[in-house]
Amino acid sequence: MRKITATAFLSLDGIMQAPGGPEEDTDDGFKYGGWTFHYWDEIMGEVMGKGMATPFDLLLGRKTYDIFAAHWPRVEAGDPIGEKFNAATKYVATSSPDTLNWENTVALGTDIPGAVRKLGQSDGPDLLIQGSSQLLHALLANDLIDELNLWIFPLLLGKGKPFFNADTKPVALTLASSKASTTGVVMNTYHKAGAIKTGSFALE
Repeated sequence: MRKITATAFLSLDGIMQAPGGPEEDTDDGFKYGGWTFHYWDEIMGEVMGKGMATPFDLLLGRKTYDIFAAHWPRVEAGDPIGEKFNAATKYVATSSPDTLNWENTVALGTDIPGAVRKLGQSDGPDLLIQGSSQLLHALLANDLIDELNLWIFPLLLGKGKPFFNADTKPVALTLASSKASTTGVVMNTYHKAGAIKTGSFALE
């Protein structure tokens, strides 16, 4: 069995679009790309390094794949993240599998949830999702994510691509860990905890 983990940088109002740079994703006129830049500190680097310390493969949507493929194969030798991303198998949700040119890349096929479910049941390193909002929505709708690493930044973006949408399947979560940076970024890890329990209470 392989754990499926989604890691995302979110604004306080749940937007995940273009955290890395101004031209990363300008869909629908989004103009705040690179909104994470001024928040980085040593604590965040330590948490990220720990999260990538064990072997992993990548699950990516096509837009995120294209962004990564244009950058990581070109970084200098010895870059720790570049080495891990280039060596990992990249499983990609795409309608154009013939244009996947990054080494160690595999198309997921037409049944994305079914393909990811089979990967999760197979042997191999854990599966890490980076970015990829459309892929995330499909997996959240089918309850296929085992762990959420949500980095919540102290700003409001107002509009943009959300991490959760109306198709997200209801599920209870357990807070496994939480750490705050010196700049106010809260890094939370959640694990699935089964069905949501409901009830009522009275106020006296």
